[in-house]
Amino acid sequence: MPPQAGLFWLLTAMVMVVTPQLFRQPLLITALCLTMLAWRLWCEVKHQPLPGTIVKLILTLVMCAVIYLQYNSFSGLEAGTALLTIMLCVKLLEMCTLRDTLLVIFIGYFLVVAGFLFDQSIFSGAYLLVVVLMLTATLIVLNHPASQASPLDTYYPRLAGNLLLQAIPLMLVLFVLFPRIPGPLWALPAPEGSARTGLSDEMNIGTINDLANSDEVAFRVEFIGEPPAADQLYWRGPVLWHTDGRHWEGLENGEGVMGLPVKPELEPLGQATRYRITLVPHNRLWLFALDLPTTIPGDSVMRFDYQLLAKEKIADHYRYEVVSHTRYRTPAPSPAVRELALDLPDRNPQTRALAQGWRAGGLLPQQIVQQALDLFSQQDFYYTRQPPVLNGPDPIDEFLFRTRKGFCEHYAAGFVTLMRAAGIPARVVTGYQGGELNPLGHYLIVRQSDAHAWAEVWLDGRGWVRVDPTAVIPPQRVVSFSDNQRFRTTLAEPLLRADLGWLARGLHRVRSGWDAVNYQWTQWVLGYDPQKQQQLLQDIGLGNFGWAKVIAVMFTLLMGLLLLVAAYLLLHRPTTSDPVTRAYRRFCRKLASCGVQRHAWEGPADFAVRAGGEFPALQQSIRAIAEQYADLRYGRSATPDDARCFIKAVTAFKIRK
Repeated sequence: MPPQAGLFWLLTAMVMVVTPQLFRQPLLITALCLTMLAWRLWCEVKHQPLPGTIVKLILTLVMCAVIYLQYNSFSGLEAGTALLTIMLCVKLLEMCTLRDTLLVIFIGYFLVVAGFLFDQSIFSGAYLLVVVLMLTATLIVLNHPASQASPLDTYYPRLAGNLLLQAIPLMLVLFVLFPRIPGPLWALPAPEGSARTGLSDEMNIGTINDLANSDEVAFRVEFIGEPPAADQLYWRGPVLWHTDGRHWEGLENGEGVMGLPVKPELEPLGQATRYRITLVPHNRLWLFALDLPTTIPGDSVMRFDYQLLAKEKIADHYRYEVVSHTRYRTPAPSPAVRELALDLPDRNPQTRALAQGWRAGGLLPQQIVQQALDLFSQQDFYYTRQPPVLNGPDPIDEFLFRTRKGFCEHYAAGFVTLMRAAGIPARVVTGYQGGELNPLGHYLIVRQSDAHAWAEVWLDGRGWVRVDPTAVIPPQRVVSFSDNQRFRTTLAEPLLRADLGWLARGLHRVRSGWDAVNYQWTQWVLGYDPQKQQQLLQDIGLGNFGWAKVIAVMFTLLMGLLLLVAAYLLLHRPTTSDPVTRAYRRFCRKLASCGVQRHAWEGPADFAVRAGGEFPALQQSIRAIAEQYADLRYGRSATPDDARCFIKAVTAFKIRK
């Protein structure tokens, strides 16, 4: 049975270990785990017996059944972690030996690693480091001879902290120099069907509006050189082709379908823009790039509609470099692409009639595009995040001719429907628009609230042309201030905006600083991949050594660190500050002064037997002092009062010659 102080530290550490896991588990599993933790605590406080074998067996079967019903499996990150968590809680209910206690602690260490697989933020890392400190302190308590002392004694966490600090040099050497494996280190493939916040390859009226309320980061961008103007920051994502009049979706295949071309053609114009994107994991294939990318990462593909796709789902922070041209010309679409870009269902008759009337009036495609934009700018159309619900069979008709209030997807879908009805090839493009410049880190933050949808039309002589219908809405018809930020023409820094008060600017500064810290954490800790390691090795002159020599250098550094530590310990060997040890040494010196020298290999019991033989009259006193010392050093029932009694006995010990 673990000692009382050890049990206190153990239960505290276990609560800290399982708490992050419980927030990720279904409510029933969370309730059962908390019940078992409380049960074990109640048994200790009230001195009640632990549950029997039958009860523990029933608990185990019930918990396993709950996990299987929830996840349909016992494998995978979520199901496996849930199983390990409940097994840990069940083990607490049968823990009665030191071996059981050590097993629980080591399971706790394993759950710490599992917790970091779920969340790699700085806060999570700091919390898990505290958990490791608590687990290590618990190990010290369980192996300490004076573990019956107060559970609140700070000696144990201080010693655990010293041990962890001593491990930091070794950790840094291994982290920097040990060969990195390709792929994400702290991520596992997400289960099929698992969803994360972000864009989709489908668009229903209102879906992007939902994202507009999310402040989560989608990706961060570092420009190599001057960034484009804010009105050119259209981050291209999924391209939507098919529609039933209400619902829009992309193509089924990532590269091409129905004989569509696989490789896109593009004539770049003007100056190139080079930049690096750090993408937050979204468990999907698509990447984002400025319209339009001309040089893409080697581990990605670009299909015929200029959508950039990764070869594997983005399960971890992904950093890539792209070159784009914001001015470009594209060739004429193939017959298959043209047919796809003109397809319309037999719905929304008013919209179709309006567009066909423009076409019948002899207007050119460019003039029809302008007619549609004039409709949005001159009529009573409003840009709002709370548009009316369109429940009718013809939602585009409802929007264009009745409600006239919508978000970006309303305008993009309405505009593309008008263009297709007028015989102009058109498609919906989703992605993000704009971003917020972080002056402390000199990079752009693109959030989920920047999610946007716009249109592309094909015009003879110009190719595919981006048209953003929301950009023509007058500012007085933009309902909220936050929506109005989409129409900025410069990359305004929040810290310098005059329309913000001193408190808001201060909060923006704190937010920007914290985001810059998180960005560096992502780049140099989570994103420390083989490429960055190779670059670092080149910077320090080891780039051409080969891995065999790098490993040799690593082990040389490790051995050097160990030798330095050993030399320091030898040169600064401290004299003991333990009063019990000092008293025993004084006792040995008293006997040595009378000719009984303690040998280096002699323990207290052996030395007492030999010294008692030399001084028969003091044999009882010598044996009592030796037994007291052995209990203080190696027993589990020693108290501070026992130490004081021992010191008094040594002080009173006299040898009369």
